[in-house]
Amino acid sequence: QVQLVESGGGLVHPGGSLTLSCTASKITFSNYATSWYRQAPGKERELVATIPRNGGSTNYADSVKGRFTISRDNANKKLSLQMNNLKPEDTAVYYCNLRWLIIGADYWGQGTQVTVSS
Repeated sequence: QVQLVESGGGLVHPGGSLTLSCTASKITFSNYATSWYRQAPGKERELVATIPRNGGSTNYADSVKGRFTISRDNANKKLSLQMNNLKPEDTAVYYCNLRWLIIGADYWGQGTQVTVSS
């Protein structure tokens, strides 16, 4: 059974930094496009950043461009999100996602809470 284990969330002051990690098991990680999503209380889940299978061109939500960096390590089946200059509006539960559209595979992590508050 595929497992995605997230870590790295927590409480941070505005302007601070956090790095989220998502480690996969029982899956051929390199076959999947990978993304980070987030969901704030009372809001819909939104796409934060995405990186393709080969780790090439990345895409970011406008709200995080220049502050967040997504990366992946196919050898270690790991997805990361470096978050700098965090703002209170970044407060949300963050989820990693692995998707392989051709076969209809779509996997989610359990979510990790990020709270930005003074």
